[in-house]
Amino acid sequence: MSTTEELQTLVLTILDAKGTIPNTKDLVTSDNKEVDQLALLGALKSLSIADKEMVKYETIEEEIWVLTDEGNEIADKGSHEAKVFDAIPVGEEGIAISALREILDETAKIGQGKAFKNKWVIKRGDNLVRAVDSIIDQTRIDLEVIRSTGTHSDPKVLFELRKRKLCDKHKVISYSVSKGPKFSLTIEKQARDVTFEMLQSGEWKTANFKKYNFDALGIPPSGGHLHPLMKVREEFRQIFFEMGFEEMPTNKFVESSFWNFDSLFQPQQHPARDAHDTFFLKDPAICTQFPTEYLKRVKEVHSIGGYGSTGYGYDWKIEEAQKLILRTHTTAVSSFMLYNLAQQKEFKPVKYFSIDRVFRNETVDATHLAEFHQVEGVIADKGLTLGDLIGFMNTFFNKMGVKNLRFKPAYNPYTEPSMEIFSYHQGLGKWVEMGNSGMFRPEMLEPMGLDPEVRVIAWGLG
Repeated sequence: MSTTEELQTLVLTILDAKGTIPNTKDLVTSDNKEVDQLALLGALKSLSIADKEMVKYETIEEEIWVLTDEGNEIADKGSHEAKVFDAIPVGEEGIAISALREILDETAKIGQGKAFKNKWVIKRGDNLVRAVDSIIDQTRIDLEVIRSTGTHSDPKVLFELRKRKLCDKHKVISYSVSKGPKFSLTIEKQARDVTFEMLQSGEWKTANFKKYNFDALGIPPSGGHLHPLMKVREEFRQIFFEMGFEEMPTNKFVESSFWNFDSLFQPQQHPARDAHDTFFLKDPAICTQFPTEYLKRVKEVHSIGGYGSTGYGYDWKIEEAQKLILRTHTTAVSSFMLYNLAQQKEFKPVKYFSIDRVFRNETVDATHLAEFHQVEGVIADKGLTLGDLIGFMNTFFNKMGVKNLRFKPAYNPYTEPSMEIFSYHQGLGKWVEMGNSGMFRPEMLEPMGLDPEVRVIAWGLG
């Protein structure tokens, strides 16, 4: 293929000699090769831009008929039906159909029907016999005309040959070119950048700079990859979706102490609520919007008990519940979702999950950060048991490729029973804690308004 500079020189030379180029489809290169019109367009655009105006050009659109590969083969060697006729010997005996197929293969099958239609051959027993002494291969003639002229005078012929997939209509774009107001045989090279040498010599003052194309698209960067943490996060999400879970909205990093602690039946004297474990906000410092009746029930179950519990027996304070914090776990979102579930007229089993950031007032070191991602899931249904939780954990971790699990009893303020999840790490040669799990307590669920028969199993991985 010719370069842009070679095509520019070719166009300018012809324009200098002839004044115009009526149609660039007739252009050929110095080695007598057809000019690629798309490459030529780039050369014409470069010569016609506002600061050059060396040439002017207009687009010419034409529709022409071109032969397919099969059509070109027929134009060169003859049609299928003509080959069938030529393969049949002269005489009354003809040739057996099976023998014809051995000679011509697929051509025999295609050409036989056309030969019958043209009344060139007849069938006599199991043989084909010539019905005429000679033929005119009109298909080949028509294809030769199309190949040489790009069309045919008879539209029916074009339709029939296109139907046989021997030709097709193509749009051809070429250009008519004339001299521009700044026509010249010499192409002035435009500067693209202001160089150090230009600044030193002052050449930049008179240099002809190439105009900047603000509409041009940038080159897509070859780099850019998902962060390893985001890859793992997406793998978790797909496992949850595969198991029929719905993702919870976790876009609120700031949460009230009520939803983060109190609604989970976590006492206000719990160490996790101290400033050395939790980030408290200064402005705004509190939240005052809570479901009133639910708030009263939470206060009551903390202070004096209820729902089969004696509570914690302390003076529950609304001021503590109002404090705004950076959420310490995504269970605050689970609590809010379960409360909304309890407000539905008819209970329906649900499966929720979340994967997002949580914040702890930790001392930052090689193994601790002030924020990390937590994976959490809850299943709410009637009649769930601890066996369902263990079974789900085995299935969930198996999909992650973790097969050897062990469960150990644990304590959580808002789950009973509670279990820590361990997996044996072959590389480390020891059992490693994977997460925490349990069944939400009635003191947490029933104040929300959930049916006492509803059980919620939950787990979290940090």
